[in-house]
Amino acid sequence: MTRPIILDCDPGHDDAIALILAAASPELELLAVTTSAGNQTPDKTLRNALRVLTLIGRTDIPVAGGAHKPISRELIIADSVHGESGLDGPELPEPAFAPVGEHGVALMAEKILGSKQPVTLVPTGPLTNIALLLATYPECKDNIEQIVLMGGSAGAGNWSPAAEFNILVDPEAADIVFRSGLPVVMHGLDVTHKAQMMAEDIERIRAIDNRPAQVVAELLDFFMLYHRDPKWGFEGAPLHDPCTIAYLINPELFSCIDTWVGVETKGEHTQGMTVVDRYQLSGNEPNAKVAMDLDRPGFVELLVERLAHYNA
Repeated sequence: MTRPIILDCDPGHDDAIALILAAASPELELLAVTTSAGNQTPDKTLRNALRVLTLIGRTDIPVAGGAHKPISRELIIADSVHGESGLDGPELPEPAFAPVGEHGVALMAEKILGSKQPVTLVPTGPLTNIALLLATYPECKDNIEQIVLMGGSAGAGNWSPAAEFNILVDPEAADIVFRSGLPVVMHGLDVTHKAQMMAEDIERIRAIDNRPAQVVAELLDFFMLYHRDPKWGFEGAPLHDPCTIAYLINPELFSCIDTWVGVETKGEHTQGMTVVDRYQLSGNEPNAKVAMDLDRPGFVELLVERLAHYNA
């Protein structure tokens, strides 16, 4: 059965690859794409979603921009990672279509309430739009199957010593999501840092004879430059956001634990930290499934296989 999803993203190299992967997967029905600020400013992330969908010929998918900033904080962007455009590296087409004339949160609510099947939300950026949806349209909760997100960490952060970028940008929104009572699947740095694309993997993708695959290879070329900084200790480029889509296609690629996750919103040194109760010390019931490991070769094979879909 095809699973209806809404991808809420902030493209971003790995968001763009997640979008390309989702659109190539018959197991998933992409009802809408919504965007938030994060990897770049809101105008650029919205434009990037339109450019990627134009590239793959999916101008039929409705797109809408969402929140311009976090719920109660000033905006932080990751332009040092993703460049001035947010998708530096490949040459992408100009958008061949326009976003719909409504806010991204309203578009999500419309699609959720109109779906005959429960909808899976896939946020790969800050969780602002998802928190606003739950607060503004609480009636949607009854038709949300799960929230499969990229964000957080059970260990060290990547934007502060304690916090991963997506959660740090809007910890209040993340707190709302993890307290929502909805099923949450968290793909944090524990697993996404293992989803590395090595140089030989990028060459396999470059050898696929279609433009989307070429763009993915060029996105990874640029993404690799940032992650070759010795401080990270990476051999390849970690593909954070596509883990969410790969999980929905084949969850057996991932090893997960059921546990309680809390979000730190006030700590002097720990704002944005996801507190993952691995040893059940808090006394709280589990509120999330947290991915901790993956089958990296299987992950790479899935991406290569789905990119070849665009040959048709």
